[in-house]
Amino acid sequence: MPSVFSHAVVAIALSQVPTQKSSKVKLWALSVSCSVLPDADVVTFFLGIPYRDMLGHRGLTHSLSFALAIALLVATLFLEMKRQSRDWWMLFGYFFVVTASHGLLDAITNGGLGVAFFAPFDETRYFLPWRPIEVSPIGLDFFGPEGLGVIRSELVWLWLPSAFLAIVVWAYKRLRTSVP
Repeated sequence: MPSVFSHAVVAIALSQVPTQKSSKVKLWALSVSCSVLPDADVVTFFLGIPYRDMLGHRGLTHSLSFALAIALLVATLFLEMKRQSRDWWMLFGYFFVVTASHGLLDAITNGGLGVAFFAPFDETRYFLPWRPIEVSPIGLDFFGPEGLGVIRSELVWLWLPSAFLAIVVWAYKRLRTSVP
């Protein structure tokens, strides 16, 4: 998996996309929360649930079904707009993408058992064909020598493209609002 830091960086970059007028701090907080929430499944290691299990790491909480459920929960509980409006649907879709991005990023790492994208309907775990990101060690091992290689990999493959995306979207919005 990419580090929790990189999931957050990608979420902040993606937060430039929604155009609805809402609190940026709230949008960032919800975006980062949605992007890192799938890794709450690491608690299953301490509960004795095997990694390969659907409830294990990169299982159900990394699935598209989970992303859909979280997006619905966030849109219902935290969005201060008319439910089912166009803006509500746009932000619902946005939070689905942000949450689902976690599994997609994990699927382009070079380690682990893959991601159960279709859980609970299918337990098969998948990787994407292109896997350039060094897998992050779980726990405090991240802060050792291996973690430095992970950060270098993530800077190249996630942080720089995320910064580029954020700048392009920001510039596009700025140009669009300045043209009469």
